[in-house]
Amino acid sequence: MNKTHFLFLLLSVLLVSCFQKNEHQAQPNAGKTNTISIIIDDQLWYGEVGDSIRNKFASPVLGLTQEEPLFTINQYPAKLLEGFVTDSRSIIVIKKAATDKFEVKTNTKALPHNTFRIYGKSNEDLICSIEMNSPEIIKTIRQTEIRKLQQDNQKSLLNPAIIKNKFHIGLQVPTGYEYMLHKRNFIWLKKEIISGSTSLLVYQIPLNRLMKNPNVVGNIVRMRDSVGHYIKGRETNTHMITGEDYAPYFSITTLNGKKTFETKGTWELKNDFMTGPFINYAIVDKVYNRILVIEGFCYSPSNQERDLMLELEAIIKSVRIEKRQ
Repeated sequence: MNKTHFLFLLLSVLLVSCFQKNEHQAQPNAGKTNTISIIIDDQLWYGEVGDSIRNKFASPVLGLTQEEPLFTINQYPAKLLEGFVTDSRSIIVIKKAATDKFEVKTNTKALPHNTFRIYGKSNEDLICSIEMNSPEIIKTIRQTEIRKLQQDNQKSLLNPAIIKNKFHIGLQVPTGYEYMLHKRNFIWLKKEIISGSTSLLVYQIPLNRLMKNPNVVGNIVRMRDSVGHYIKGRETNTHMITGEDYAPYFSITTLNGKKTFETKGTWELKNDFMTGPFINYAIVDKVYNRILVIEGFCYSPSNQERDLMLELEAIIKSVRIEKRQ
């Protein structure tokens, strides 16, 4: 090989290497679950504006056995380039400007990514915008986190045939879960983790059973405690019940286009010391004349529960009910 050919070859290798490097740098960072980056001047961050941000985005998560913030917040001075901050899927830029503005940019390609910009002429304007727009920001971030978890789950799924054949649903349960118990209208799946375990329950009851009296929350608690007899501890005479110290959080939402009762709270083992959070979705399915219940709960003593519960929520919200033939 002569010197000219060698130089051309070397130049080609360098160009390909640089292209691949730039392409790799352009890819968004996957980031950590429930982590947001706040780009804001230190003067604003350590004042009333920062207090407003922390009150909204680091408030305690409802239904956990220990206090954990809604999001983990990383703050960066505004002098840093916005594009440099890539340690999260959601970035909030807050700064003073000549005009007030709230802007949302969402990237749905490849990895989901959000950038929120809040501009204001004064501290009061910034605080007002944070207060007014935080519900939309929180909702968007949570949807993004769930979508990313569902993308990860799709890489390796548990065989869906058992759940599909029993309940006429599709549910994206990732590998790692094992079937612990089968009953006619009940399935318990469990995954062992370093800090404890996470579990999924799928079961159904007749439609009129949940709607027989107007106290829906009370009906759901009784329903949970009834199937809780299947979930036993290591000691005799122990089974799962709804935590009695605090009333569960209840709301009405929609899953797969159907009215759904969402209940969050804590569970405990009767006659034992085990406890943890749960999230329960009771789907009103008039086509099959049933209440389809999908619940996630975890046991993670002395460790964080927030992200584990979001992972369970992402699995549950992947549910798709088959059309009746």
